[in-house]
Amino acid sequence: MQLRVVGAGLGRTGTASLKQALELLTGGRCYHMFEVFQRPDDVAVWHQAVRGGPVDWDALMGDYSASVDWPAAAYWSELLELNPDAIVLLSTRSSPEVWWGSMEKTIVQALTEPLPEPDPVVERHRAMVHELLERRLTPDWREPAAAMAAYERHNERVRREAPAGRLLEWQPGDGWEPICAAMGVPVPEQPFPHENSSEQFRANIEEHAGR
Repeated sequence: MQLRVVGAGLGRTGTASLKQALELLTGGRCYHMFEVFQRPDDVAVWHQAVRGGPVDWDALMGDYSASVDWPAAAYWSELLELNPDAIVLLSTRSSPEVWWGSMEKTIVQALTEPLPEPDPVVERHRAMVHELLERRLTPDWREPAAAMAAYERHNERVRREAPAGRLLEWQPGDGWEPICAAMGVPVPEQPFPHENSSEQFRANIEEHAGR
């Protein structure tokens, strides 16, 4: 496994756009929650990780050159330990309130609303994300104040523990330049990707889940 970028930013911080951007910059694949839909065996691996069991990170991430978004962002320190030369990319929003506004309209809604019909694949995926949020974010992730406090705790931990000189903070709207400067690569000519807005969220889930 040779990750060049380890994403530490939580979901709903521009991670779908970062996935596309990092795949272009690294010439490889970027692990994102979307990957879990396409690799259903990964769900059991992430359950194992959340419960504190052993994980073969090389087997899980060996085909990737970068990672962003949940579930990998919850294990950024473990991934960095195995890839000490990687950049730690902490994607954030302009405020906890902005982050929660997006989170509530997308991930929280998708995890709590009833399914229109039984779907074992989606149910297994939802159970994994439920457990991830409860154990690695906060048991009260459905509550705005608790979720925003956990979001801030997570970001502060990354800022505190990431190695000096390896941390890059980035927000949607910052574009290519900070990432390219940190990686030492040229800025692409094409516009920075803009993916997975709140309005696009449901359609993207259904596309990647093959529904």
